[in-house]
Amino acid sequence: QVRPVESGGGSVQAGESLRLSCGVSGSIFTTRAAGWYRQAPGKERELVATISRGDDRTNYVDSVKGRFAISRDNAKNSVYLQMNNLKPEDTGVYYCTYGTFSGTTYYPNVGWGQGTQVTVSS
Repeated sequence: QVRPVESGGGSVQAGESLRLSCGVSGSIFTTRAAGWYRQAPGKERELVATISRGDDRTNYVDSVKGRFAISRDNAKNSVYLQMNNLKPEDTGVYYCTYGTFSGTTYYPNVGWGQGTQVTVSS
C-alpha cells in the first residue's frame, strides 16, 4: 500500500520555525487533496491544515492560523507545512495525508505514514 513519507521534524525552542515535507507517488499526488494531522501525547489526532487539489485552497485549525502555511509543489509531488513561531502546545507527531473533500470535510484515503516528531520547548 502506498504511504506518504514525512520528514523535517525536530526539537526547537518556542518562537523558532520548522518546515515539514511529505512525498508520495505521482499518481496519488495529482489526484488528491492533502492534509497534515498532529497527535500530541495523550490527545486525539487533530487535523491541522488542508490544501485542495487544483486551486490550492487552504484551511487551518484556529490554533495555527497566521503561524502555519501548507503548500504543494507539483513538480516534486510534495506537500509542505511551514511552521513559524512554534509554541510548546504544537508538540506532537505530525502526519501527512492525501485524500478528498466531500463538501468542506476532508477525508484521508491513502495509508498513513510513520509521522515526524516535532518537539517545542519553552
